[in-house]
Amino acid sequence: MAVAPETPVTPVTPVTPVTSGPSGDVVPQDLARYLAASTGLPHATTVRVIADVNAYYDETVEDYVRRRHAELRRRNRKNDDIWPEIAAGLAHRRFRAPDLTDRQLRRMIYG
Repeated sequence: MAVAPETPVTPVTPVTPVTSGPSGDVVPQDLARYLAASTGLPHATTVRVIADVNAYYDETVEDYVRRRHAELRRRNRKNDDIWPEIAAGLAHRRFRAPDLTDRQLRRMIYG
């Protein structure tokens, strides 16, 4: 069985946003081109996938806890079983950074 040669992929260059994702999401054009070239997916599909992944990681801690609690309650789980599962899940997730004021940013640098 012959194996098709892989499409060469160029390195990622500085981000150039393009607002072509669902709901006007800003998607880095260079990332969309890179993933389209490396996966063979159409550009529109690649943009949608990037927007979906970004939305997944935009979830706050509070939103994650509320969503998981509701999901587990729908499965008739009890809170005594739910809390440890949510806590374990938190350790393996990335969350959107909170919005910070200029003062909060300065305090991180200067104390």
